This record gives sequence, structure tokens and C-alpha cells, in this order.
Amino acid sequence: MAADFRLGIQSYCFRKFQPLDKLVEALKACGLGYVELWPGHLAVETPDDERDAQFGSLRDAGIGIDSAGVFRFTADEAANRRIFEYCKAAGAAKSITADPDGDDETLALCDRLCEEYDARLAVHNHGRRHRWGHYDQLDAVFGKTGERIGLCLDTGWAIDSGIDPLQAARKYRDRLYGVHLKDFVYNATGQGRRDVITGTGYLDLPALLKLLNGFDYSGALAIEYEGNADAPVDDVKACVAQVQDALKQI
Repeated sequence: MAADFRLGIQSYCFRKFQPLDKLVEALKACGLGYVELWPGHLAVETPDDERDAQFGSLRDAGIGIDSAGVFRFTADEAANRRIFEYCKAAGAAKSITADPDGDDETLALCDRLCEEYDARLAVHNHGRRHRWGHYDQLDAVFGKTGERIGLCLDTGWAIDSGIDPLQAARKYRDRLYGVHLKDFVYNATGQGRRDVITGTGYLDLPALLKLLNGFDYSGALAIEYEGNADAPVDDVKACVAQVQDALKQI
């Protein structure tokens, strides 16, 4: 690859692949060495010894846990600490994909825990109906928090919100800690949203990757394809091929 990205896969792509060894098989079939671990594959409540053994099984299979999430954060300090401990043990504390509540107490607590755990939260924009789906909402949360709380830019959900992913990447480049490479298309009336192979819909994939490379983006970069949940491997492999082809153009 021309650009030095740690390209991985959001394991939600394989949400029906349980238990963890089936996820490992699917990830290896796609030929990438990094994963953003969806907690549905390994719950935060898992006992520490079992959790650490499962993290070890991923590493033994040659899969690095580059990020984890999406996690809900509230004003419950004990619950939040459990997530931070989980991500620290996974090696994913530098990019915890998050959906925090928007109250001042929760955001201040997240700020403090990020400092304590030497971690970063990446707030996930989840479309036009989501509390962090628009610029004004993101600006509000970043205005109340320190630099350890930033953005996980989901390109598909940005498109859903009417946001240009390239513009968002430029706007938040200093607090961009994660990127989900997702692509959507709509019908002629703007309805009927569906996932498509990354780079074949409304996402200008080569331009986005060129932009990220231009400002030396070093955060998590995960393909996320939510379609065809029962048999997604071939589609995810096609997404990987699209991204790799785009990277060669940089």
C-alpha cells in the first residue's frame, strides 16, 4: 500500500459469526491484520481471565485489536471504568469508539477517565437522527471536553446526515481518532438507504484516503459493511479490495 494506514475491519460486519473463533476465521479470510472489536463479540461483563484469554486468542491469530466499540457512556462511573479497563486490556485505549450521553456530568467524567487511563474516546456520528449526527452537535461536545475526546468519523452515517465525509475529516482533523469506511446509496427520493461495497456508492473513497494520508492520519481505520449479515465475507473482501486499490492511487 502506498499509504501507511492500519487498515482493519469493524467486527460488527460479522455480527452473526459467534463464538469468537468463527469471527477469527472470517477476519483471516479477508486478509487484514486489525479489527475494531464490537462488544457483541466479547462482552464488557466477561470475567477478566476469560476476557484476557479471548484477547490473547485474537493476537495469537495475528489480529491486532486497534480499537473497540461502539460503547455507551453514561454518568455511571463504575460502568464506564469497566469499559476503560476492557479497552486497556485489549490494547485499544487509544481509540475507544463511543456514544456518550450529552449531559455535562457524563462528559466531564469521560474527560477525567481518559486522563486517568491515557485513553481517547472517538464519538461516533450515527446519522441524521442521532444525537451526534450533525456538526452543531459535535461542536457542542468538543467545546465542553479536552482533546482526548474526538471523533470516529463514520462516512456512511455522515452521508446520511448530509455531511461530506471529506469536509468532516478536514474540520475535525486534530481530533480525528477513528474512521469507519462505510458507503450508502439512496433511491431517487432520498429514501431506501442501503449498504454497498465501499467506494461504489456516494463515498469518494480515493479522495478521502488521499486527504487522510495528506495530514498523516494515524488513527484507527476500519471497514464497516453492514449488508448481507448472514454471508458477508465475499462482500467485505470486495470492500477490502476497493480500499487497497484506492490506496495504490495515493
